[in-house]
Order: sequence, then structure tokens, then C-alpha cells
Amino acid sequence: MRIGIIGGSGLENAVEGEKIIVNTPYGEVYVKIGIMANERVAFIPRHGEKHENPPHKVNYRGNLWALKTLGVERVIATNAVGGIRNGLNPGDLLIPHDFIDFTKGRTYTFYDQKAIHIDLTTPYCPELRKLIIDVAEEMNIKVWDSGVYVCTEGPRFETPSEIRMFRLLGADVVGMTGVPEVILARELKMCYATICVITNYAAGMQKRISQEEVDEIMKGRMKKVIEIINGVVQRIPIERKNCMCGL
Repeated sequence: MRIGIIGGSGLENAVEGEKIIVNTPYGEVYVKIGIMANERVAFIPRHGEKHENPPHKVNYRGNLWALKTLGVERVIATNAVGGIRNGLNPGDLLIPHDFIDFTKGRTYTFYDQKAIHIDLTTPYCPELRKLIIDVAEEMNIKVWDSGVYVCTEGPRFETPSEIRMFRLLGADVVGMTGVPEVILARELKMCYATICVITNYAAGMQKRISQEEVDEIMKGRMKKVIEIINGVVQRIPIERKNCMCGL
């Protein structure tokens, strides 16, 4: 099984299949083994089957280790995010190319016992990103083909002053789950890319932000996101040719 999918808010049930528990050094991980585009895939609902784990309590190491144990080499993820950059609107899709980390209480590495310094010049797999963008274009689904994702600790939403700071730093969208997931995938030499669903304008750009609003937008975009993922799964090549994620 070479393809894994990590579903964020609203995509907990994106894949139907056999439910299994994978034992990892970081605890048990719930995984669904299903079929997508005639390909066996491993699906993990990031927040748990019933969305019971808040962003700062997600078992990021366990999730990635479980996928690696199952033989996964490519990971497609989804994230609900707030739009910071002018022109980004709720319902838009964005494929980030870089990130800024403002989390503060998470475990960021598998390498606690020795010093390993991974290169994150291109943190998201360029081959996988291009596939997502190309498939969306062919389906006439508009996506923003680049952007900087800033990750905060959560579970609270950000303040207007924080958003102004993030904008000055070059961030385009803000979320709570992108880090350390992208880092851990690279440590395990897996290709990783994510589809960000903009569910709201960031703090200070609208009157208030609610979880209900986030859930409603995600629900409305879920069908298109799943269509894109299906198309990408169909076209992922057996060999990795245009990335250095596995080196």
C-alpha cells in the first residue's frame, strides 16, 4: 500500500473500508483501509473517528509512523484554514508550498536520541503538489497553486494582532494542524502535500469566527476535495522521479 490520506476537519469519513488498529511506538492509531480509484489506500482521520482530538492533542507521530508501517510512500492531506492574503475567500482551495511554524507545545521529530537535520528547502513534495494542481485544473476546479501556511498551536483562533503579524511575515493562510505533520513525513522520507480549504477570513477580517462556520464550509467543499484526491490517486506514478523527499 503506497498511498496514504490524512483527512482533516469535515473529511473524517472520506474513505470507506476496513477499520484496523496499527500499533506504533507512539500509541495505537486508527486507520481505514479502503479503495480509491482502484488503488488500496490507508486513510487516517487526523482528529480521530469522531473528531475527538483537538489540534494540539493530535497524535502526529503515531499517525505518520502508522502510515509508514503500512508501506505508504505518498501522503495527501487536507487542512481547514483561515485566509490571510487579500483575495482569498471562504471556499477557495490552496496548495501550500511553504510553511511558518508558530506552534509551541508539540513533538516535532522522531529523532530524540540523535541529531538529524533534515532539509526543508521544499517542505511539500513538488511532484505531488503539481499532480494536485494539474488534476484540479483538468476538473475545472479553481485552486491557488502556491501559498505560505502558518501553523498556530490552537485550539483557540488567532487574534487580529497575530494575523497582522503573520501577514507581515508573508503568510497566506493560517491553520492549526499542518505542523509537525509535514516535518514528520519528510523525516520518514514520504512525499507529502496538502489541500487547504479556506473556511473563513482570518481574525480581524470579519466580525467573528465560529467552528460552525468552519464545519459548514468544509462540508460544502468536501465533494470537490474528494474528487481531486481521487484523480491524484489515479495518476501517482510508481516511482518517484521529480522530488527528493525519499533521499
